[in-house]
Amino acid sequence: MKLKNLWTVGLFALLLVVSTACSGSGSEGDTVTLKLAHSGSESHQYHIAAEKFKELVEEKTGGSVKVEIHGNATLGSEADVIEQVMDGSVDMTTVAADSSFANTVPEMNVFGIPYLFDDEEHVYNTLDGEIGKELLGKVDEHNMKGLGYWEVGFRHLTNNKKEIDTPDDVKGLKVRVQPAPVWESHMKAFGASPTPVDFNELYSALDQGVVDGQENPLPTIDSMKFYEVQKYVALTAHTYSPAVVVMSNNAWGKLDEDQQKLVEEAVSETTKYHRETLAKKEQEIQNKLEENGVTFTEPDRDAFREATKDVKNAVSSQVPEDLVNKIKQ
Repeated sequence: MKLKNLWTVGLFALLLVVSTACSGSGSEGDTVTLKLAHSGSESHQYHIAAEKFKELVEEKTGGSVKVEIHGNATLGSEADVIEQVMDGSVDMTTVAADSSFANTVPEMNVFGIPYLFDDEEHVYNTLDGEIGKELLGKVDEHNMKGLGYWEVGFRHLTNNKKEIDTPDDVKGLKVRVQPAPVWESHMKAFGASPTPVDFNELYSALDQGVVDGQENPLPTIDSMKFYEVQKYVALTAHTYSPAVVVMSNNAWGKLDEDQQKLVEEAVSETTKYHRETLAKKEQEIQNKLEENGVTFTEPDRDAFREATKDVKNAVSSQVPEDLVNKIKQ
């Protein structure tokens, strides 16, 4: 009888050890939930990508990794969320690389240098190649994992005062800028008054006349309804902004190797989907905005390029010259 009891106790102990070994973070049977925060509306580029990423991650991992999306800056401004990702209280974010993010990773100011890119092909060759990888490596130095780039797009200038055809037309306008050094120099090159405003407060700033204008890609102007408070869009295409995708090291460490690989695959597949989806929307958005009373102009881009040729000097201490030259080549 005693031998039988001893055998039972031994079997129970063995089962307990096996059960404990299988219950670690990121292992089979566990669900890891990734909290992804962004500042866009539910139709913004950030959200379109976040939803596709969520779908792909949950499908690829069989539900062992789930994604919880928090849009509309509900967890704080872009700057707030970047800090939260670094301290691990938020797991992921996607944010314009040349916005508040450039205050943490200074090299990202490179995307605020005017007319650095010729077209989308030039952009994607840069982001998908060695230069893009090098910049993501800079992210890794700040307690975050750089996972890739989604789309924000080529940026255009809007205002509520007048049509813009030349740089002289921008003089005197109060233009909202992203809180990164390159943007103040950019607007001053036109004779505008650069005014930092958090993205989540921009609509009300435009509506109340705190600023006369702003600059963003057409999908952003549409999704955030800036066209309701801006009469004029100048298709300047002065810079291109990628949406850098980052995860806290804390969250990355909760995933096992297979899950990490699948998350990276999901980011990459989302990038392709995102680019194709937004490319199809551009003309539709312009038609919609024109129907809503917005006037479009096609400015002299050569004149804008000439006016801003020295802006790169403003960020020379943060953006190495060889990085700029590599991108140009």
